[in-house]
Amino acid sequence: MYYIQETDKPVLIARIFNLIEIIDDKIILPISCGESIDNKRVVILVKRIKKILDKTRCKSVVLSKYLKEQVNFVNNLEDYSINIVDGKWLFSILSNKVLDYIIEKENLKKEEINVSILVNKNDSDYIIDNIKNIIKTYKSVNIVTTNAGKFRKLEKDILEKEGTMITITNNKKKSLMRSKIILNVDFSTGEINKYSIPDEAIVVNLCGNVDINKKRFNGININDYEISFENFEEFDYDKNKLYFQKDIYESLLYKKQPYEFIERKINRDKVKIKKIIGKRTSF
Repeated sequence: MYYIQETDKPVLIARIFNLIEIIDDKIILPISCGESIDNKRVVILVKRIKKILDKTRCKSVVLSKYLKEQVNFVNNLEDYSINIVDGKWLFSILSNKVLDYIIEKENLKKEEINVSILVNKNDSDYIIDNIKNIIKTYKSVNIVTTNAGKFRKLEKDILEKEGTMITITNNKKKSLMRSKIILNVDFSTGEINKYSIPDEAIVVNLCGNVDINKKRFNGININDYEISFENFEEFDYDKNKLYFQKDIYESLLYKKQPYEFIERKINRDKVKIKKIIGKRTSF
């Protein structure tokens, strides 16, 4: 895994010839934070990055906060099928911690909260295990899906093992109306807006970049987050300051491990939700 970042003071000759520096696991570009990167330079830099990645058979990178905002740069990397770690996979893994954070910050009571989980395609083991944990914690849980058959086994398992009934539904007018918190696993903007959403609901979009286009909606629409964690290279100033910690931490995880292994590591590293970022609000 490589971490790609800008530099404080690019050397003039490096800037002129677009010379890239590699220090350990960092690819340092001859540009400074706040500098506008024209398309010609973007193409040159991305081609050179691709050569570096090919030599080491690396397919994923972490970008600094500044570089993630450079749309042309990001698009060029994606055109080469380079995976940019964005923390979205980790967001779904941390969904239970996200809910706990919201409950605490909004002074809500778990026993009084109805949680709806919107999920269509993503029935990975990680998602199923997270849903099971949520059901153990919250008394009232709905699964809203167009693929009810995928979740009937989960419904049966939960009833047999926990004695808890869950609702699996796809009623666009009624499914979400009692929900204070809506956990959106993989519904797009177009899909979620087909449903009636409570005016004051809290919507957590694990897939990110989802808008609620309801005139009366005055709730909280969450698309992003940030974390803190221990057991990290605290001496590494660049990684602590230039990058999002959620991206750093996701890059450290082996995604093919069983859920319980990842969960133990998260608890061992004392991963905490530091901030929730929503449209028009953060807390």
